[in-house]
Amino acid sequence: MRIRPPHTSPRSLAPVALATTAVLLTTTACDGQAASSSSTTSTLSLAVMGTPNSFAPAQLTEGQQAYVWSSLYDTLLLVDDDDGELRPGAAQRWTYSDSGRTLTLTLRTGMKFSSGSPVTAAAVKATLDLIRTSGQNQTQLAAVESIDAPDDRTVVLKLRNPDASLLHALAGAGGVIADPQTMRTSSSALNPVSSGPYTLDKGATVNGSVYVLKRRDDYWNKQAYPFPTVKIKVISDRAASVNALKAGEINAGSVEVQQLSSLKSAGFTTNRIEATSVATLLLFDRKGEVLKPLGDVRVRKAINMAFDREKMVRLFLKGSGKATEQLYHPLAEGYDPALDQTYPHDPAGAKKLLAEAGYPDGFSVRMPSLYFTKPFEPTISQSLADIGIKVTWDPVPAQQTISALATRKYPMALVIDGLDPIPVQTRDYFSPNGYRNVFASTDPRLTRLLLKANGETDASKAAEVYKQIDAFTVNNAWTAPVFYIGVHWVTKKGIVFHGDGSSTQNSLRQFGLADQAGG
Repeated sequence: MRIRPPHTSPRSLAPVALATTAVLLTTTACDGQAASSSSTTSTLSLAVMGTPNSFAPAQLTEGQQAYVWSSLYDTLLLVDDDDGELRPGAAQRWTYSDSGRTLTLTLRTGMKFSSGSPVTAAAVKATLDLIRTSGQNQTQLAAVESIDAPDDRTVVLKLRNPDASLLHALAGAGGVIADPQTMRTSSSALNPVSSGPYTLDKGATVNGSVYVLKRRDDYWNKQAYPFPTVKIKVISDRAASVNALKAGEINAGSVEVQQLSSLKSAGFTTNRIEATSVATLLLFDRKGEVLKPLGDVRVRKAINMAFDREKMVRLFLKGSGKATEQLYHPLAEGYDPALDQTYPHDPAGAKKLLAEAGYPDGFSVRMPSLYFTKPFEPTISQSLADIGIKVTWDPVPAQQTISALATRKYPMALVIDGLDPIPVQTRDYFSPNGYRNVFASTDPRLTRLLLKANGETDASKAAEVYKQIDAFTVNNAWTAPVFYIGVHWVTKKGIVFHGDGSSTQNSLRQFGLADQAGG
């Protein structure tokens, strides 16, 4: 048996950190391109619920923490907030070889680190080599075999195999650029030398409490960041965030649906994003190695039929979300809305399937009780009990969450993960090495589809392959998704929130000034 080291998806911890009550809400980020403005609004102040763990380039985590580090670092590519498509970032253009195993990036001219030294291909190579060989984002660059920098503007990535998720990695934590002279020093954890639009104001920043960012006048894409100063406060309690909004301590934040009415009355503008994360009962043990019944597709289908998803959305999310039977981002190409009609809530039909599979009296299962699943456990237990499956929840300390989900101790587990681009979701959940494919499940048909998707560089053709992957995993009940979790952003007059949730990246580019948007 092959043992893989535990790996945490950077975005998997973002929604986890927001589990405070029976309602779990996560923030998403949408990348926008704002124009310059003469507005007197000079400071954007927003709250995040979790403290950034580190700003060292190999230790970055996504989710809300990215509001800070993505302002300090350039990434090689960007994601457009209007359609979620990849756009040029520090790399002005990129091309794949016909085989999909060589990626060539051409850097912009004139980029500088905050120290004033130039950004070169050698610096990009050094940073990527650091990320792929150390830290927590190695999986993002796992397909990279070697990196060359033949001249100051050209970076060439040689791949072991085609990887459709690689470009998205280069638009996130896997594609940042740091100063090679300082990136391995201890100072990079709190004050990195990087090439992004902002630098940390060390005098005003209090690590773990507030991060004050000052915009660089010499940044190549300054017009995309209309706020000269940004204050990002760590406020772990949502009620405290609402109070901070009303008191004027912050002028943008994400809130629960129950708070919208009072904030609208106070003059705030609201934006609803329907899906930023997904709650899923993962059926890890698809061969029945630990829990034999899960090896039968009829049992997995029965589990999917046990849930009244629409009722759960009303109960837990107060309508701020959406029922789903699939993992893919609902605004992404490759998502198929017809698949959400595959498993109607049908306890009687589920019991019949269990009986046909040889389990007329059901069976028992142990699942990890994680600090972010507790609000949902009674409903999950009752839904499964209604079809004959008895759940025992094993308490897991918060610090052991990652290891509990990464081992083969549990054949099933409830997780809440931030939504990623479809190639990333596919890699993480369905590839043999995916961190959410704990038992390394494979199927010949799915393997062929995965290979085809990874080798397809035409986006429209790739979308059709992902639809086939989506259909296979839903119809074969590889997972039991339950609902998407949405979020409501509120902004003070003069500040606007861009995007509709198509992008899963967290960036200050999602915020602009009202006079820029014609508002």
